[in-house]
Amino acid sequence: MDFAVSNKPLEKSKADALVVLLSKKNDLPEALPDSTREHIAQFMKAGDFSASKGQMSWLHTPAGANAARLLLVGTGDSPLSDQGWLSLVQKTTKALTAAPVKQALWLLDNSLPQTQEWQVREGSRVVEENTYRFDAYRSNPAPASKLAKLTFCHAGKEPALAKAHKTGKAVGVGVNLARDLGNLPPNDCYPEYLSGVARDMAKDYEKLTVKVLSQAQAEKMGMGAFHAVAKGSERQGQIIVMEYKGAKPTKQGPVALVGKGITFDTGGISLKPGATMDEMKYDMGGAASVFGSVKTVCELGLPIHLVAVVAAAENMPDGRAARPGDIVKTLSGQTVEILNTDAEGRLVLCDALTYVQQKHKPHTVIDIATLTGACVVALGAHAQAVYANDDALSEALLTAGKETGDRGWPMPLWDEYQSQLDSPFADMQNIGGPKAGSITAACFLSRFTKDVKWAHLDIAGTAWVSGGMNKGATGRPVPMLTRYLMDNA
Repeated sequence: MDFAVSNKPLEKSKADALVVLLSKKNDLPEALPDSTREHIAQFMKAGDFSASKGQMSWLHTPAGANAARLLLVGTGDSPLSDQGWLSLVQKTTKALTAAPVKQALWLLDNSLPQTQEWQVREGSRVVEENTYRFDAYRSNPAPASKLAKLTFCHAGKEPALAKAHKTGKAVGVGVNLARDLGNLPPNDCYPEYLSGVARDMAKDYEKLTVKVLSQAQAEKMGMGAFHAVAKGSERQGQIIVMEYKGAKPTKQGPVALVGKGITFDTGGISLKPGATMDEMKYDMGGAASVFGSVKTVCELGLPIHLVAVVAAAENMPDGRAARPGDIVKTLSGQTVEILNTDAEGRLVLCDALTYVQQKHKPHTVIDIATLTGACVVALGAHAQAVYANDDALSEALLTAGKETGDRGWPMPLWDEYQSQLDSPFADMQNIGGPKAGSITAACFLSRFTKDVKWAHLDIAGTAWVSGGMNKGATGRPVPMLTRYLMDNA
């Protein structure tokens, strides 16, 4: 999908369709040609279009018009919120892709509370995301949309808009990579496959290097928690390390992203119920978002030093698998009693978190994981849980989420929850009981990040859409993460 911006008069801009946003105030944009304004006015006067929020109507234009058809989009009678505008873009994209439209113009709306730069950046991203298709495994895929180019039209000179559409597209590309990885079947997407994806990315971007630790190397290094999970599968676990040097390393250290990459989660010996277990291929959503974020950073050439670590493994009930009651020693030296093998994400993450701190000395670490069903109970599918040991970091992530519509919600890391992890036999146990499950999981991880600014994103409710024909990976929280990285580059 190609994007562009133009400040040429609409009369000189040819396309198959022109998107025009209209409010109930019936104030037609001045940038429209007189003939087009009159045509729309007559259409609305006849009562065929009321401009209610989300209403859409196709309108064929008179001969000689710059666009063969108009897509009128209603914005209602009150200013659109950021989330409302993003939803409108999503709906508009579906209308464009369903029509015989190859090139479309989008007339930016000066009356909206959002800046034109924001409209172009987030609009490009949402359009890129909503032209996504995953049909590699269909023998007869549906015909692809004809929509190939969208041009945002504006008046005046705004150089920032050209950069905005490139930024939006790059984020959308990262989101769609994360979705591709999440949607792949687990027989094709496994730890070694992910390390291959990382190596291929390093071939495409000269500032990106990749190092992969095998399961044996990780075990020898002392990653007992990671090994306890990975050893139950015939697929060898991998610690995948991607380092992007868009800026010279400093004494401050890099930013680090750490992703949970459980490419399939049966629950291990603590076996999950069979219903919807197919969706446990999405348990690598954290890793997928790390790959997507690295992709966007590379596409944009951000001036930042970034280290991304993916702890990739399968959680399987093999004869070699960890048992409830096993005690393992982590890379940090702390010991963990495994009471439930289905709480495996925190086990692979704790060693990855220790590794990145020991080897790369980051100033900030953000881990991303589909960690707990308790998070889904608490927040549903709209917001990811944001935990942090630093208020400024938490606020920066929440702001990035709000800016992109990829929203989070702050959660507590109070000391009072820590006692739920006490074990009579080890330094800690890997579950904290039935209460506050998402919080105690975050508290577990906090024990491995005491000496660094750290945040944990529990994306169990936001990483994929469950069930039905709309089932699939969402690519979240790539927009939040990349906005944070851009704001701090």
